[in-house]
Amino acid sequence: MRIAGFNVNSLRARLPIVIDWLNEKRPDILCFQETKVQDADFPAEPFDEAGYNCIFAGQKSYNGVAIIAKSRPADVQAGFDDEPKDEPRLIKAEIEGAIIVNTYVPQGYLPESDKFQYKLEWFRRLRKFFEGHFKPTDPVLWVGDLNIAPEPIDVYDPEGLLGHVCYHPDVHKELKSVMQWGFVDVFRLHNREPGQYTFWDYRPRNVVKRNLGWRLDHIMATKPLAEKCTNCYIDKAPRLLPRPSDHTPVVAEFDW
Repeated sequence: MRIAGFNVNSLRARLPIVIDWLNEKRPDILCFQETKVQDADFPAEPFDEAGYNCIFAGQKSYNGVAIIAKSRPADVQAGFDDEPKDEPRLIKAEIEGAIIVNTYVPQGYLPESDKFQYKLEWFRRLRKFFEGHFKPTDPVLWVGDLNIAPEPIDVYDPEGLLGHVCYHPDVHKELKSVMQWGFVDVFRLHNREPGQYTFWDYRPRNVVKRNLGWRLDHIMATKPLAEKCTNCYIDKAPRLLPRPSDHTPVVAEFDW
C-alpha cells in the first residue's frame, strides 16, 4: 500500500499538477489538505476518470481536507465529534483495512494570538479523538499538514526560528502528547539526514534553491502499520513546477 499526503494550497488551482503526479505515481491513497473548495464545487470528475473514489469536507477559500483512494472508503467521518461545520480540518475513513485520519492543523498566526491557543487546543482535541475512537493496537495512519516541525533537523534555521508558531515549545509539547498515544513518525524511521523539507514559503527569493524549508507535512502510524512501513520519502518535484503549492507530497509505502 502506498499512501501520500499533499497540502495543495487550493486544489482547483493545482489540479493539473495533482493529476499529472497522480497518474505518474499511482498511490493507493492520497490525502489532500487546504483544498479551499466547498463541497458542491469539489472537482471529483478528474479523479473518477483516474480510477479514484473521493471523500471531502471543504469550504470556500480556506481550509478543506479530502481523501482519494483506489478502494472505496468506508466508515467516513468529517470533523471531530464536536467540530464546527465551518472548520473542515479532519476527515477519517477506513480503507483496505487501515484507518486513515487526514488533518489540516491550524497554523496559529502568532504565539500571542487567540489563534495560537486554538491550535494548542486543537491538538488536545485530536488526542481525545484518537483516545475515543481507536486503540494504539489498531492500524491507524495519521496523515497531513500538521503545521509543526518536530525537531531541529526539520527546519532550516532551528535557532532563529525557535518560537515561531510552527516551531514552538508549546506546540512541541502538544504534538508529543498525541504521539505518545501510540504513533511513530515513519519518515524518520527511514531518513535521518538534515535538509529534507515539505514546505518552502513563497516569499523569500530562490527559497527552494537555497532550501529554506520546513518539514510540516507528516505520516504517522501506529505500531502495527509502522512495523510494515518499507519506505517513506518526500517528492520535491511538484514544488519545482510552475505555479506550485508551497508544499510538496510526502509518500509512505507499507507491506500491507
